[in-house]
Amino acid sequence: MVAFFTKAPRARRTLIFGSTMHIWSDLFFALMVPLLPMIKEDMDLSFTQVGLIRSVFNGASGVLQIPAGFLAESVGEFWMLVWGNVWVSAGLLAMAASPIFIALLVASAIGGLGGGAQHPLASSMVSRAYDDRGRSTAVGTVNFAGDLGKMVAPVVAGLFAVTLGWRTTMFMVGIAGLIFMFATMFTRRSVDIGRPAAQTSETLDTEAAPDNSAQMAGFITLSGVGVLDAAARTAALVFLPFVMDAKDMSAAQISGLLFLLFAGGAAGKFVCGWLGDRFNTVSIIWGTKGLTALMLVLSLVTPPLAMAPLMVLTGIGLNGTSSALYATVAEFVPATRRARFYGFYYTTNEIGTVVAPLIYGLVADIFSLNTTMIVMGIATAAILPASLTLRKHLDPSP
Repeated sequence: MVAFFTKAPRARRTLIFGSTMHIWSDLFFALMVPLLPMIKEDMDLSFTQVGLIRSVFNGASGVLQIPAGFLAESVGEFWMLVWGNVWVSAGLLAMAASPIFIALLVASAIGGLGGGAQHPLASSMVSRAYDDRGRSTAVGTVNFAGDLGKMVAPVVAGLFAVTLGWRTTMFMVGIAGLIFMFATMFTRRSVDIGRPAAQTSETLDTEAAPDNSAQMAGFITLSGVGVLDAAARTAALVFLPFVMDAKDMSAAQISGLLFLLFAGGAAGKFVCGWLGDRFNTVSIIWGTKGLTALMLVLSLVTPPLAMAPLMVLTGIGLNGTSSALYATVAEFVPATRRARFYGFYYTTNEIGTVVAPLIYGLVADIFSLNTTMIVMGIATAAILPASLTLRKHLDPSP
């Protein structure tokens, strides 16, 4: 392993390391999705409580993203990424041991904090490594890698949770994560990712924004679109398993469909990252989010046998947008400050991640699950006109 990293170009080592950390991080956070119906039944929870658990776990990861971005500019990303995953692994162990809802909620909040380093730091270092060429493709690749972890989550749930329960499954994944992260610590010298602050004054001059106010306006607009995208993505992942459950599908069938959903998401992230180097961001948003809105509503009337292709298409639309948005962040900020601005971007995204499951959970409890999915589809479609505000901030693309 060490020899492989040593021989690989520096940019590729950065991409491999960031992608590997992302696989584990997204596995940790996606594992809860296929386990939610089991947790709900085991603890006799309402939809609102289910949404709260998901919101707290995901939302906690946004708390430390901005501090992590600032700190990375002076100490580098390696240790922060590794120890962040160690933190979440320990959080899974605490969640597995939680006897009641309140304890699970607290463990989710504390454990989720460790995820704050992953997205801003992996995105910033990969965007720096590929600044000369292929930045969108590289950011799309590390984004795609996270969905490999998401694809593993329902497989793990299908293999172990059905027979061993959700607690044992969380415990096993937490232990596996701790072992891998401690082994990764010994690769530090081979994974020479450098530091974002290691820039010359000449580099700083060439990276200075020609119009800081215009670039900041573009960054703020992009962050707003990112909030809406994160809301759609998180809410869909929380409530789609319950749509499947309402069709009298077994836990194994639900896990299989979630695997297809995450597989579609992985494909969407990779392809949209590649497309981001060739087409403008707004066009990609319209294609992916238009598809998502349609698929969410269709999920209510689609028979069980036809859910498989629908889940693949939903995943493509649901997750593909993010690769284009993440890569576009780099267009508005200099390389030496990307860690902190990616921290700001991902933190604002957490607004949608936290609020959406709560709102849709309340709608489901007050009205119905079907009403929630229809409202979710309409809200997702609202991203399309909102994204048009980005046009004036972006350079013309082919």
